[in-house]
Amino acid sequence: MSKGCACGDRPKLIFACSGAADVGHVADLAARKLTADGTGKMFCTAGIGGRVSGIMKTTEAAAKVLAIDGCPLDCVRKSLEEAGFDGFEHLQLAHLGLVKGQTGVSEEAVDKVVEAAAAKLAC
Repeated sequence: MSKGCACGDRPKLIFACSGAADVGHVADLAARKLTADGTGKMFCTAGIGGRVSGIMKTTEAAAKVLAIDGCPLDCVRKSLEEAGFDGFEHLQLAHLGLVKGQTGVSEEAVDKVVEAAAAKLAC
């Protein structure tokens, strides 16, 4: 899973917006694609909000954590911070030119997010 870096067996976790907006859908699809290609492992953002003990412990032990937010409300980033996490990577889709309500859910948009996210997860 670590694609040749020194992370050992500690996972690289990806928490994605899965909100109702187009950019939430893109963030979710990108996280799933990153998981499928072995770049990281999509994990449960709702579990962070609910302070589910197993999810919290796994997140604490992760080699890297990436928050992917679809819109500038930054719900994923804020959820991780409220749960006591810091020092994680953050990707805001608006910074990639993907605007809430104006971004079609397309392979091109997903690939743009995947590329930026993979760079943030690299060792």
